[in-house]
Amino acid sequence: MSPATESLRVDGHRLWRSLMDLAAIGATPKGGVCRLALSDLDREGRALVTGWAREAGMTVTVDQIGNTFMRRAGRDNALPPVVTGSHIDTQPTGGKFDGNYGVLAGLEVVRRLNELGIQTEAPVEVVFWTNEEGSRFVPVMMGSGVFAGAIALEKAHAARDTDGRSVREELLRIGALGDEEPGARPMGTYFEVHIEQGPVLEQHGIPIGVVLGTLGVRWFDCTVTGMEAHAGPTPMAVRRDALQGAAALMQEVVAIAALHPPHGRGTVGMVQVFPNSRNVIPGQVKFSVDLRNASDALLDAMAQDMRDGAARLAAATGLQVVLEPVSSYPAQPFDAGCIDAVERAAQALGHASLRLVSGAGHDAVYTARRAPTGMVFIPCKDGISHNEAEDALPAHVAAGADVLLQVVLAYAGRAA
Repeated sequence: MSPATESLRVDGHRLWRSLMDLAAIGATPKGGVCRLALSDLDREGRALVTGWAREAGMTVTVDQIGNTFMRRAGRDNALPPVVTGSHIDTQPTGGKFDGNYGVLAGLEVVRRLNELGIQTEAPVEVVFWTNEEGSRFVPVMMGSGVFAGAIALEKAHAARDTDGRSVREELLRIGALGDEEPGARPMGTYFEVHIEQGPVLEQHGIPIGVVLGTLGVRWFDCTVTGMEAHAGPTPMAVRRDALQGAAALMQEVVAIAALHPPHGRGTVGMVQVFPNSRNVIPGQVKFSVDLRNASDALLDAMAQDMRDGAARLAAATGLQVVLEPVSSYPAQPFDAGCIDAVERAAQALGHASLRLVSGAGHDAVYTARRAPTGMVFIPCKDGISHNEAEDALPAHVAAGADVLLQVVLAYAGRAA
């Protein structure tokens, strides 16, 4: 990396203003953002961002799942583009930075290249993917999943929200149903800048996270069935209390995660108790199990531990225990060259960096199936995300975009 390249930095103030302007669309009273995928507010957000892109001289293409690609031409447009981006849909009680930062950091890189009169050899594209959050339509990471061929377009189009509206209907309604076949366009490399959504970088006082990959996920629904009975007359020794059995198995979820460090995760996030009456011994409990780790082998071991624990509980108590797989995502390592490029860029800019694994899913999980992929993390306040209190420091926001500028130039090439 040449000294001239090392000195290149984005306009951090302009990037921050863009983030705040986009956050005004769907702003909540508590300072967050509610801009659900394919809603009227999403249409406004899409129009604002693509308007900025056109002002920067970029061409805009939308595919059949609503993924939006904003392209800055290179000297050799036959080369596959260097792509960067994220998403602009939010959680119902979301923040200003999750997803939005990655898109607007990419746009700021293009604006800065324009100002400096720098032409790249390969084209540079900024993308925002449709329905990454999955809060209105499932599955999550829908647009990038369709692009990568992991989710069928027909299945995505048919997905419906709680009001019965389909993805295809809403794409049409807001004018986001494009003509291009998802995945038809080339992608040379992909970089995504994101807030960490966890506390590690802030706790270490480090501004740049070099992301090695994402944790894989195994989701189960567990149903424990016993027998309802009156809470007063039924002696403890003869009860078939489904909740007590389920509670023991929920503790097993946490214990399994602890047995597979350092990236083992085990969470019970949803519990349904039947009949849910104060003076009735619970007859059935259904709860969710979320297991995560950094390799598929470790995840398989954790899933087997969970199945063994369920079998032991059933044998010891006489309760019926059914463990049903719901969803599975493989662990996704990122490209070694992209990882090294992010680390070198941070070092050249004078930023301390830390290698870490993402516990959350990102569109980069799917792009990694199509092209060499890397991610850049910056700290977020108290590690909070998917929350209206989500926040980041302007200096960190600028630093992450500076790193992105460096790696985009490294891969797109500076035209002579």
